[in-house]
Amino acid sequence: MISDLKKQKVIKVALVGNPNSGKSTIFNALTHGHAHVGNWPGVTVEKKEGKLRYKDYEFIVVDLPGTYSLTPYSIDERIARNYILKEKPDVVVCIADSTNLERNLYLLISLLETGANVVLDLNMADLLKEKGIEIDKDILEKTLGIPVVFTVGTKEEGIPELKEAIIEAKERGFSQFKIDYGKDIEEVLSRLEAKISLTNLPYTPRFLAIKLLEEDMEIIEELRKMGYGSLVEEILHEVVDLEKKLGYDLKTKIIERRYSFLKELVKACTKQIASKEEKLTLSDKIDRIVLNRFLGIPIFALIMWITFQLTFTVGGFFAGYIETFFEWLQSLSSTYLQSIGAPTWLSSLLSDGVINGVGSVLVFLPNIMVMFLFLSFLEDVGYMARAAFVMDKIMYAIGLPGRSFIPMILGFGCNVPAIMSTRTIPSERDRLLTILINPFMSCTARLPVYIMFTSIFFKSNQGLVVFSLYLLGILVAVFSAKLFKSTIPSLKGPVSPLVMELPPYRLPTLKGVLIHMWERSSQFLKKAGTIIFAGVVVLWFLASFPFGAEYGSASTLAGKIGKFIAPIFKPAGFPYWQVGVALLFGIIAKEVVVGTFGTLFGGEENFDKVLPQYFTPLSAYAFMVMSLLYIPCIASIGVIYKETGSFKWTAFATIYSLLIGWLLSVLVFQIGRIFI
Repeated sequence: MISDLKKQKVIKVALVGNPNSGKSTIFNALTHGHAHVGNWPGVTVEKKEGKLRYKDYEFIVVDLPGTYSLTPYSIDERIARNYILKEKPDVVVCIADSTNLERNLYLLISLLETGANVVLDLNMADLLKEKGIEIDKDILEKTLGIPVVFTVGTKEEGIPELKEAIIEAKERGFSQFKIDYGKDIEEVLSRLEAKISLTNLPYTPRFLAIKLLEEDMEIIEELRKMGYGSLVEEILHEVVDLEKKLGYDLKTKIIERRYSFLKELVKACTKQIASKEEKLTLSDKIDRIVLNRFLGIPIFALIMWITFQLTFTVGGFFAGYIETFFEWLQSLSSTYLQSIGAPTWLSSLLSDGVINGVGSVLVFLPNIMVMFLFLSFLEDVGYMARAAFVMDKIMYAIGLPGRSFIPMILGFGCNVPAIMSTRTIPSERDRLLTILINPFMSCTARLPVYIMFTSIFFKSNQGLVVFSLYLLGILVAVFSAKLFKSTIPSLKGPVSPLVMELPPYRLPTLKGVLIHMWERSSQFLKKAGTIIFAGVVVLWFLASFPFGAEYGSASTLAGKIGKFIAPIFKPAGFPYWQVGVALLFGIIAKEVVVGTFGTLFGGEENFDKVLPQYFTPLSAYAFMVMSLLYIPCIASIGVIYKETGSFKWTAFATIYSLLIGWLLSVLVFQIGRIFI
């Protein structure tokens, strides 16, 4: 076996492509991995690695973030470019949406100019027939000098051919490719290439010469740091002289020449076999309704409302069985421990702490799975990109960047990946703004809190009440962004427009939707087994000591801490020490709020008897508002610090959310008292 592995040749393969070109789907098809795939741009923001064995080769495959070119405007684009230039993979597979060839091939041209060993993957080939397009791959291979394959990533069609093409490219090596930029520019490029050839720089002379003509600041700074400052200045003088002589901007001219080349190439290799009316796809017909200026937003609201309704009706059916299971488990553990003479504290820890605390949270797992099931379907079918497009008009009208709405929608799942997804936003100002407002989006960690309270206080309007909380989160995020943008000098500036390609609608596979649902739901289970478990154990300790005090009483450590915090929440209608402790432990993870109540009140089965002693419907709603808005969980605070690199902004986001949460919960309760 070991000798067989030694015989295998290793090929390092990088997958690159425009956002939403199907890179992650191809990555999964090649490696049998489970990278998250979404039918919208910006799903991959970090590189992922997988392996496969094929014939005598081992492929190490890296899925890079989507990028439109090798000019890095955002963090994810910088990750992709730096990997190609610095790591120098053996083969780069450029995955292109075959139905949008001209725009997708621009990245390919940039890759070929770096000297990379490229394979062109024309993905989504099944949609060509639907759009009435034929592509002659022989012309592409001959013109570009690289292997070209057709694939349908979702059906794993063309994957064996892609593997063969990777091997072919590896064995054949780099093919020279050159675009003619015109006599004047080519003369300058030749001189620059000659000068660069005398250096020891780690890039091909032509790539470097083109980037310097484009005044690529990252490359310029890198060369200066490497001690080639005088060469850079000399070349930049040549750029200025050439622009004066030609009378136009060189960067624009280079882009125009590339697109001119691509236009001719696409014209030569494609053929339209359907009339304009026939080319009107099902996606176009659906979009006429979904993106309608009058219907778009009501349709979005209706879809989200249906999602929440089904979350309760379908999820609630299964939740009862889990509740019964934990009641049985608690009884069984108590009986068993007593029968073997185990100490009382151990029985209390297991029954009152672990089973009651963790069980109180896990009982909501079916609701969370149902919600993720619908959100995964909406993402994979291509609707979420439309939702961002529909909301962009409102966002732009009130002076906010439309691109912020995509991370905001992702925040419905979890704020941590949502904050990381802001890397796709080119403007640092807009990116920071989006990070600061994202924790107000109602992630699924808050869902157990909503379900617990609505099932007791709002039985006939559960879906509507939860929908109002999700809507409130969006409104607070929008209001906060507007406030920050108008009052914080570093966040002021023009609004960057939303430029996003709408993907075609695709009917996702059941397997794909179930995988996505499970990926997210399993995170909830992991938290239950780690953070929530640790939280309820600590809470059990605080609710049990000092010795002699009644478990979960006001005389315990938990009671003393809670009584210190509780007066703060008197104006909001819940001035009880148990509530204060729950909110304090909710900073660890919002699910721990429910776990805390479960530990202090004897399990989830007692909620409907105990909670009405502490809450009215009005104060229950105010508590849910507080849970929605106050301090992000520890994981979110950590990722805010990681993405902003600033203690100041992290502290600001934390303190601001605490204040806005307290203020709005107080307003809800105090104004509500006037009418109720």
